[in-house]
Amino acid sequence: MPFVPQDVLDRIAALEREVRQLRGRAQMRPALNQVLNGDVVIGEGGRLFVRDPDGTPVFETGQSPAGDYFTRMRRDDGARAISIGANSYPDDDAPSQMVRVWDRNQNVIVMDDYYSDEFLGRPWMPVQLHPTERQDYDGTTYQPAWLGTTPAHNAVLYLSLSTYANTGGGQARVVLSHDGVETELDEWDCPANQWTGRTITRPLDGLRFLSYFTLRVEHRNKSAGQNVETRLYSAYTRNTFTETEAPDVPVTATANAATAEPLAAPVEEV
Repeated sequence: MPFVPQDVLDRIAALEREVRQLRGRAQMRPALNQVLNGDVVIGEGGRLFVRDPDGTPVFETGQSPAGDYFTRMRRDDGARAISIGANSYPDDDAPSQMVRVWDRNQNVIVMDDYYSDEFLGRPWMPVQLHPTERQDYDGTTYQPAWLGTTPAHNAVLYLSLSTYANTGGGQARVVLSHDGVETELDEWDCPANQWTGRTITRPLDGLRFLSYFTLRVEHRNKSAGQNVETRLYSAYTRNTFTETEAPDVPVTATANAATAEPLAAPVEEV
């Protein structure tokens, strides 16, 4: 029988003991469907998908093929519920990092503005305008028929109104004021003995989100001793429909952005 050094046999026995220990510990490890301590990191363009048993996506987050980072939550039928970003992935052309909330019929009920970073997009918000005692007026100098002050929620102002003037005709105008600055949004003639409708759509230039502004709907007669009446049908703010409707940012905001010191680069966690 060949000679085998004792130390080799001892080493083999020790290895067998270690293998048995590892097998036992493998059966005792925590379930792999839990994270009991520490972080889960998905980086370098990775994505996380949560799907129900039939494969319908319920939750998605990560970097889209277009390069932006997104988060999307869906209902159990796959319909969108909440989304952040996801421009171009997989069926979306919204600006990068746009936030939206969807109802069960796939209408966007809450969102920031598509073309304006400053404002809420939806819901549309009413503008406060209240009738004055001169809503029906017989003077020849401008007096307010409707007046109100409102915080700016959306980017675009929408007004719909109509003015009736008697013999000689009349005029009407809308004036917006904020921070001591008055801007005449529109002025028009009202022919005699008829209703003259007017629709005004204007970006809220120079305003910040939740800045207060005052609106005055004013009218007057062209002939003394006659009367003019103005009725208001709609007054609200809405989201932008086109890029040209995006309001000009306030001068102070532009100056602050130009002189602001750059932020320090974030520390990347390992």
